[in-house]
Amino acid sequence: MENRTQVTQFILLGLSNAPELQIPLFILFTLIYLINVLGNLGMIVLILLDSRLHTPMYFFLSNLSVVDLCYSSAVTPTVLAGFLTEDNTISYNACAAQMFFFAVFASVENLLLASMAYDRYAAVCKPLHYTTTMTTGVCVRLVIGSYVGGFLNGSIHTGDTFHLSFCLPNVVHHFFCDVPALRVLSCSDRHVSEMVLVCAATFNIFFALLVILISYLFIFVTILKMESAEGHQKALFTCTSHFTAVSMFYGTVIFMYIQPSSSHSMDTDKMASVFYTMIIPMLNPLVYSLRNKDVQSAFKKVAEKAKLSLCLIF
Repeated sequence: MENRTQVTQFILLGLSNAPELQIPLFILFTLIYLINVLGNLGMIVLILLDSRLHTPMYFFLSNLSVVDLCYSSAVTPTVLAGFLTEDNTISYNACAAQMFFFAVFASVENLLLASMAYDRYAAVCKPLHYTTTMTTGVCVRLVIGSYVGGFLNGSIHTGDTFHLSFCLPNVVHHFFCDVPALRVLSCSDRHVSEMVLVCAATFNIFFALLVILISYLFIFVTILKMESAEGHQKALFTCTSHFTAVSMFYGTVIFMYIQPSSSHSMDTDKMASVFYTMIIPMLNPLVYSLRNKDVQSAFKKVAEKAKLSLCLIF
């Protein structure tokens, strides 16, 4: 009982204990985070400024950028600080807050990707009814529903984890307060708690995946029925970016969470976590902009206006 009441903070092991790697890793992940922030903020600003991007698809994409920025920011600053200081401790409350915000925004992204799949289904399979199907009200309700679902899921994950008793040692074999890494430190009976976690994660992930798979099933059937090669290409092009984002996100999330804690290897989990906490939020703006003519055109338009404004000033 004494050990259970003494845990008021946790020690994060971080990505590496090698002193010679701290500065190189700090520089690397600082660059990744800067690209993440600039890319997602840039996407949000472009969508706000260009009226041609005021469509359901880009409305969802702007919210995806907000969520990517938020859940990456819940983790990355702690990691960067750990590279520069020897103090890798995090208080009990700060750990709970980090887990909560990360779980909320990761869950919102999960539901947003499902909403975006439904949007692509409406665009490809019911193009004549698209404007009446994906109205402003429908889009707003889907986004609000994603945030509400994310809040509920984050509350379940955090509450289910922090109602457990934690024993010494309090060393977390991870670079942030993630659910699997913390649960192994508990000296409570975790059986029921693990079942709640797995059921909640499975329901949320596979509900969204079911919506995505059904949407893409109808999309591919519709594409196969198209007679023109131009129609095939246009329909595939409009779904490629979203399908890429879905594959990256769900591949790592399913690997991380749809398995009992006894099956987890913390070193493997760290590598997977780096991918979905830092790399995916950085890649999403690139995925949606590199081959997207609308985004490229909006960027050129904003860049030309900025250049003209600078010329007038100087």
